[in-house]
Amino acid sequence: MAQYGKTAYWDERYTKDPEPFDWYQRYSGIRDLVAQYIKKEDNLLVAGCGNSRLSEDLYEDGYSSIANIDISRVVIDQMSDKYKEKPALTWQQMNVCSLEFPDESYDAVIGKATMDAVLCGEGSTANIAKMCSEVSRVLNANGVFFIVSYGVPDNRLNYLENDDYGWTVTVHTVPKPTVSATAVPDTKDANSVHYIYVCQKGGGVKLEEN
Repeated sequence: MAQYGKTAYWDERYTKDPEPFDWYQRYSGIRDLVAQYIKKEDNLLVAGCGNSRLSEDLYEDGYSSIANIDISRVVIDQMSDKYKEKPALTWQQMNVCSLEFPDESYDAVIGKATMDAVLCGEGSTANIAKMCSEVSRVLNANGVFFIVSYGVPDNRLNYLENDDYGWTVTVHTVPKPTVSATAVPDTKDANSVHYIYVCQKGGGVKLEEN
């Protein structure tokens, strides 16, 4: 839906409904994969944080340095106030396509549904290229961009696999929360899974997909 790419949509949404909301997955659904690629002491940026519990859950799990950005000033003000007792969590209004951080500022960047939202906006192809270029710039030489998306690899890899970004992309799948934990998800069925795209700089070893 096109409005997901508009700042005004998000400001209005968060004004009307400030309750926490997690797109696609709670932290518990991606925790093992996050731990596989991101260390607890890493300097971490959550891009497009919204009012998700992700950063709080990361903090409670031992991640000690978590910067958060979102295009919506409304939600940044809400989250800054909500978590003012947790100085390890910082909050800034910022566009992921135009990051205001120095080069190589972060060990890892997490974007949960962020890529999909950018793709809903006008000029999406150019904006995704800006997002990837900016994330690559602020990641250190061995940094990781950890993306959670509903988009299938045939589509998303067209945007992510570019030598200019200096990373190797590995694809994982996780079952959607609505799929029974006892059921074996059909990973060939795009309706039953979300996709994790791990963009790893520094010629990281490409791990087996799972």
